[in-house]
This record gives sequence, C-alpha cells and structure tokens, in this order.
Amino acid sequence: MKRTMRILLASCGTLALASAASADTVRIGITQNNVGIDSYQTTYEQAFIAAADANPDVEVIVLDAGGDVARQISQLQDLIQQQVDAIIVWPTDGQALVPAVRNAHNAGIPVIVTNSNIAEAGMDFIAAFSGPNNVQQGIYSAEMMCEALDGEGQIVQITGMPGYTTAIERQQGFDDRLAEMCPDVVQLDIQPGDWNRERAQRTMETFLTRFDQIDGVYSGDDNMGVGALNAALSAGRAEGIAFIGATNFAVGYDAMARGEYWGSVYQSPVDDAEAALQTALDVLAGEDVPKLNYFDTPKITQENMEEFDRPVF
Repeated sequence: MKRTMRILLASCGTLALASAASADTVRIGITQNNVGIDSYQTTYEQAFIAAADANPDVEVIVLDAGGDVARQISQLQDLIQQQVDAIIVWPTDGQALVPAVRNAHNAGIPVIVTNSNIAEAGMDFIAAFSGPNNVQQGIYSAEMMCEALDGEGQIVQITGMPGYTTAIERQQGFDDRLAEMCPDVVQLDIQPGDWNRERAQRTMETFLTRFDQIDGVYSGDDNMGVGALNAALSAGRAEGIAFIGATNFAVGYDAMARGEYWGSVYQSPVDDAEAALQTALDVLAGEDVPKLNYFDTPKITQENMEEFDRPVF
C-alpha cells in the first residue's frame, strides 16, 4: 500500500510526518537551512519528502530553520527530545551548531550533515557528511576562470552568506586554485551576495561603479551569478566579462545557452536530497559509511552544456 505524507505547519518550521508506521519504521528528523531562499532548497525538500515517501520503512520529520541559527538549534533540541533514530541537518552556521550536534551525539542519535558541512570542531560528533565537495567546486570555477581569461585579467568575486560553510569552502577552493593556476588574474574585491539574486545584483552594481575594468566575475552560485549578469547587462558592460558560478541553476543554464554566461558547476538538489536520506539509512543499518560522502558535480560550460539536462530549479 502506498504510504502517504501528511504536512502540517508548526511554530518551528514546516513539519512533514508519514501517516503510516510499523514496528520496523525508522524515524528521521531533518532541519534545513532556508527552504524559501532559492529554488535549489525548495527542490531539495520536495525530493527528500518524495524519497522518504517511497520507502515504507521511513517516517520523516521535515523542519526548516528559515535561515535562523537560533531556530535551528531549537529544532535540533526538539528532535533530540523526540528521540528520533537519526538527525539530518543542513547547517545555517557550521560553527554555531556544534554544541547542539554534540548534544545529539551524546544522546546516542547519529547526525548526518547534508549539503554544507559542519565546522571542524563538530566533525567528531557527526556520523557522516553527505553532499558536494565545495572546495573542489571552487577549484573547478577557478580553472574555468583561468581558461576564460587566458590567464590574465581583473575579476571580482561575489560570495554566499558570511560564516556559511559552503561559502567559505567555495571561496577557499577558488582563491587557492586561482593563485596557483593563473597568478596574473587579480581579484579587485570580494563581497557577499548572501545567496540572493537581488543582493548580488546590487553588489555588482557597486563593483561596476568602482572599477572601470572588470574581466571576470565569480559567484558562489548561479542565482547570484545571474544577478551580477543582470547588473552588467543593465549597465551595458556585460560584453567582455566572463561570468562563472557554481550550482548551475536553470537561469544560469539559460544564460549560458544565450552566450552570456561562461560556465558553472552542475549540481542536482535531487541527488543531494536522496544521498542524504540514503546515508542516514546506511548509518542506521550499521553499514561502514565513509565520514565524507561526496556526489559528482562536474564542470558545465557553453561547450559541453548539451551533455546536461536543464536544471529543474
């Protein structure tokens, strides 16, 4: 019999519970970062619920922190009190969550971190990480930038949310590889775009006002990258600028097809969500699970984009 899902609203976020359970059912709670901020996280949540719904032995509690660190800490404490079998967390702040994750560990509840890793201080308290290798994604983006500029030029960088592990790791990978591979590419400035297209557009508008020559823009994801592109298009300065991002959104894919966007890193929120749930199930089954579980996120450019489906988010 197909299992149905029941969705309720709770003060601590969106709650999804399986309506049927058995003695062998495992209860897994997930607290997400900020479902409403972009289509990647929305698609992730939908895929996670669909994957859980397809498994008759899984009951899930799905929470959204709404980008609020304190709310996510409270959600983690609630899941501990409910004595769920496992917790999946998409951190709002990889450092701030360490004490709450330690509490779950001390309560005997395995914690799986998804998409964006926890700070190093919390690694001893998690069972596994499941998601993209964000440092490697930054490396890929730097390599594409070096190729696009033939090894020299002036660029600006728009990062994600300050303090957010994904933003930190992608910037780290990009900065280190850029300096190693093409030292004649100079970064004029680095400013946050907070994973938001409109904020990134305003950041790029400021860059365009300050700098007469910008040869390339690296954005921590395509949502911000298209915001930067829109600012340059409005200013009549997009031509001659190489726009490179990560997490290839549909808007980035479409801009690439128009020849306005040079390249990105292909990452599926469906793969991300399904991998997180499967990692939790493997941990609960007592399988030997690696501490770091990365799924493939290849480069995508105008030259090879026909090899990839248009993103659904």
